[in-house]
Amino acid sequence: WEKAMEVVRLMFQVEVRPNSISCSAAISACEKGGKWTSALHVLAAMVQVRAQPNTITFNAMISALEKGGQWQEALQQFSVMEHRKLKADTITCNAAISA
Repeated sequence: WEKAMEVVRLMFQVEVRPNSISCSAAISACEKGGKWTSALHVLAAMVQVRAQPNTITFNAMISALEKGGQWQEALQQFSVMEHRKLKADTITCNAAISA
């Protein structure tokens, strides 16, 4: 997860705009490292640079929150996903239920 966050920081420094693919990968790495707060920071940074989170992004985010025992925030992100008119898939639902 540390290397993934380093790459995202580097992207900002060299003015390469992160996209949903790079940010989803970073959030997933944070999930695997148990760093749900870092995952939330990546998601917030996406909003700042106007990168559009997609279903995969929210799947990774909800999974990171679930692994961190943050069930309320996981359900909040599920609601945000619905508000953005993104379709939940099996992975989304399983992560939300597990949270």
